Amino acid sequence: MVQYNFKKITVVPAGKDFIDIILSRTQRQTPTVVHKGYAISRLRQFYMRKVKYTQTNFHEKLSTIIEEFPRLDDIHPFYGDLLHVLYNKDHYKLALGQVNTARNLISKIAKDYVKLLKYGDSLYRCKSLKVAALGRMCTVIKRIGPSLAYLEQIRQHMARLPSIDPNTRTILICGYPNVGKSSFINKITRADVDVQPYAFTTKSLFVGHTDYKYLRYQVIDTPGILDRPFEDRNIIEMCSITALAHLRAAVLFFLDISGSCGYSIAQQAALFHSIKSLFMNKPLIIVCNKTDLQPLDGISEEDKKLVAEMKSEAMKTLVGQGGEATSDEGVLLTMSTLTEDGVIAVKNAACERLLEQRVELKMKSKKIKDCLNRIHVAIPKRRDQKERPAFIPQAVLDARAKESANQEKKKLENDLEEENGGAGVYSASLKKHYLLANDEWKEDILPEILDGHNVADFIDPDILSRLEELEREHGLQEEVESDDEMEDQQLTPEEQEALAAIRKKKSLLVKEHRIKKSTAESRPTVPRKFDKDKKFTSERMGRQLSALGIDPSAAIDRARSKSRGRKRERSVGGDYEDQMDIDQQSNKKQKVRSHSRSMSRMSRPPTEFQPGEGYKDKDQKGKALKLFKKSAQKRNKDARRGESDRVIPTLKPKHLYSGKRSNGKTTRR
Repeated sequence: MVQYNFKKITVVPAGKDFIDIILSRTQRQTPTVVHKGYAISRLRQFYMRKVKYTQTNFHEKLSTIIEEFPRLDDIHPFYGDLLHVLYNKDHYKLALGQVNTARNLISKIAKDYVKLLKYGDSLYRCKSLKVAALGRMCTVIKRIGPSLAYLEQIRQHMARLPSIDPNTRTILICGYPNVGKSSFINKITRADVDVQPYAFTTKSLFVGHTDYKYLRYQVIDTPGILDRPFEDRNIIEMCSITALAHLRAAVLFFLDISGSCGYSIAQQAALFHSIKSLFMNKPLIIVCNKTDLQPLDGISEEDKKLVAEMKSEAMKTLVGQGGEATSDEGVLLTMSTLTEDGVIAVKNAACERLLEQRVELKMKSKKIKDCLNRIHVAIPKRRDQKERPAFIPQAVLDARAKESANQEKKKLENDLEEENGGAGVYSASLKKHYLLANDEWKEDILPEILDGHNVADFIDPDILSRLEELEREHGLQEEVESDDEMEDQQLTPEEQEALAAIRKKKSLLVKEHRIKKSTAESRPTVPRKFDKDKKFTSERMGRQLSALGIDPSAAIDRARSKSRGRKRERSVGGDYEDQMDIDQQSNKKQKVRSHSRSMSRMSRPPTEFQPGEGYKDKDQKGKALKLFKKSAQKRNKDARRGESDRVIPTLKPKHLYSGKRSNGKTTRR
């Protein structure tokens, strides 16, 4: 379990923001109304309260900063050294020390000014002492502004550090840059470390997790290390050195035997010997990577000697019980992250070696004695000298032999697929293992059921005869078409051209009619000013109707009345209905009534009670409308909330709109 969670450290405000936060809180949380007519004890108490409250807020904020930042001497040495490498322990402690000093100074200022306020003899003097106290406190915070900014930068960087548990099962990957460390961790874990074909792609520690034998293992990818003196190494290399020095882990030293990383095997061997002191008492495995480019057997004799020396040194690093080295099995492994050859073997070997070492250390600890005292292993005494091996009945042995023979003969679906043309050609039968009385029934077509009836019940018994009739009709139609073609062939060229023009004109008329029919409902009325071809005039309509022998006057009058628009006619000297024509009176009366009813409904207020609406009285309707609006408020509010919407969650924040500062500016402090 991770003990150090740096992501929970509270944000450190800048100096100016710090002052604004505290003074705004003092203004809001303490009384602001005072008169010169108050008793002097009440005036003193009023201003003492402001000074004490401000000092308490400063103290709480600064104490939170000091307590939440880790103390480098109290945390695990790995994190202590890592923070020293990244941020410089002296600067870090100095910044926290300045915050602590500011906290003590503010407490002392508040104590001194409260003592002076006890003897204030007027409103003016008490107020001046309060202003001086708050001013000195703010000056102290301004002076530690750079330290607060430095701590905020550290907090942001610490929040981005990986969550490494120094006490859990850990596999550590190290070696020269560009030897395949990040590719390996990407293969065995779900980590997504950037992989590029150049050195120092990895500039910090990366963590992934993998499982082995139902246990979770922590895999750490370290930046590349160069073979140079300790004092010349940069921050990136020192992160790797820190992890190697303080974490009890199985170490995988990666060796690029192809030389494609830009460093020879001799240079990598020199690095191994220079940092081998960091491998003491840790399971160490030398991994020869990139065997797809250069196999281990194909390197030169000198390089083989260097690899053998490294293997012998790796055996000396981990000493078992009795001062003897452990077996050399699994100390030198080969793999290729490109072809994934040997990747899982390397992971399993590292996990197994680490597990053995942890069990061995626990067996040597004092706690194991308490556990062994509670464990009793019962060993029965021998009655005689007879051997009693495990007895397996002969029938079971025969069944096992028969089953193994059947498995050898039995063909799998993959074998059948390869024999019958491969994927895409062979389709496996899902019915071959059905248990039916007759094996011939397995491939029968199952009846399809629809609404409780077999689909076969709906098939017409005379379907074959009807099919023959259709075929005969189709044959007759083909003969007629062939006769038309023969007639076309007997025509003269002029007649054929005229026939082609007639057919073309006919097809165009059919298409035009279909277009008009499909868009008749949605086709808009063409305004007169856009009717350039004068296709939709009343005169043209009259000429067409006259040509057909129909009187066009009624149609023209109706078209003109529609074109006037929807204006309400005013009554001049009597009822509106009496002035209408008798033949249109009933129809227009209906229209006017419906129009007036809709207009009256639109002009009525929503709370006005109308009989027939389902409400008892006006109060009940008003209550129902209120409930409806209240229930819709939350839905309406949530409906406009989204990632792309401009949402203002709180229209009037309390810290800006509450208090007693309605007049004047807020910058008068």
